[in-house]
Amino acid sequence: MEEVNIGQEEEIQLVEESTPAIESIPKKKVYRPIIGIVDRYIIRTFLGTYFFSILLIISVSIVFDINEKIDDFLKPEVSLYEIVFHYYLNFVPYYANMFSPLFVFISVIFFTSKLADNSEVIAMLASGMSFKRLLRPYLLSAAVISLLSFILNNYVIPPGNKTRHDFENAYIKNKRTEFAEGVQLEVKPNTIFSIQSYTRSSKTAYQVALDSFHKEDLSCRLTAESAVYDTLGKWQFINYRERRFTKYKEILKTGATLDTVLGVDPEDFLITAKDVETLTSPQIRSYISKQKMRGVGNVQLFEIEYHKRFASVFSAFILTFIGAVLSSKKVKNGMGINIAIGLGLSFGYILFMTITSTFAINGLLPAWVAAWLPNLIFVIIAMALWRKAPQ
Repeated sequence: MEEVNIGQEEEIQLVEESTPAIESIPKKKVYRPIIGIVDRYIIRTFLGTYFFSILLIISVSIVFDINEKIDDFLKPEVSLYEIVFHYYLNFVPYYANMFSPLFVFISVIFFTSKLADNSEVIAMLASGMSFKRLLRPYLLSAAVISLLSFILNNYVIPPGNKTRHDFENAYIKNKRTEFAEGVQLEVKPNTIFSIQSYTRSSKTAYQVALDSFHKEDLSCRLTAESAVYDTLGKWQFINYRERRFTKYKEILKTGATLDTVLGVDPEDFLITAKDVETLTSPQIRSYISKQKMRGVGNVQLFEIEYHKRFASVFSAFILTFIGAVLSSKKVKNGMGINIAIGLGLSFGYILFMTITSTFAINGLLPAWVAAWLPNLIFVIIAMALWRKAPQ
């Protein structure tokens, strides 16, 4: 019995001595790339569907536009080069970017519903992938679209719009803003510049007045039959009459011409609501600041456009999130129902943006509120849908 016990003790000791050697073997770390195979598949499918839908809709739009303007395009003075490179080359990015939120939403819902119908979403979640992790490639794709939209909206499309508008005004609408009437601007503190009319072709303003105030009293009034603007930024007053008021007397001075610098560009007289599309974001910001400094308060449309260009960047994230959450469940006839809901929400977003912009133009909402309120409402909708999403 003693020999057996000794043998058993030796075996136990051998096992105990060998155990640490087994445990000391280092474990290999599993490499998990930030963008895996599933991520690349979703990003490729998302962006592919998005750009294909844009290409399809814009192609149809071009066909209808050509059919509508064919008589204008066949005029002898219109060249094929101008039609292609001055008009349609700027037509495509403008309308593609305008309807980008709609394309984003429909693209996400279309291919995600297809994944759900094929039980691919269920398979991903069953493999241990969380729904939050599943949204990563969606948001990365939205980031690409947002960056592209930001660059186009702020720096590429505005100068393109100017070229397109010039083409339309020259050959299609035969209309260009050449005159301005009843203009009044504060060119510097306590100095008001007003004109009865202005003609672009001659760069001439008629019935001009320049009033300077000291506190609330008029200290100087300069009037002229006309004033001509030169390329150096100077105004030349023609047949002017200057009256200076002191405490006890009035000093009168007249002359044939008088050169002065007012810091006023004649294009400020001729800018219209449609011209806001031709200005880059820095130009809009500069214009708003200049007009407010001059005491011009009717700049709501420019403020709305400025804030909308930044708010639209986040719309791609919000609508992508809603689309992915909405269409990730497998339901009977799910794709048709999801696309119908997606179209309704997309048009609701565009309609809501239009309504808030109208309120801002009429002074019922601040411009930044009008631009960001649709995003805020749809963020709330996204959070409500997230609570019901499969986790």
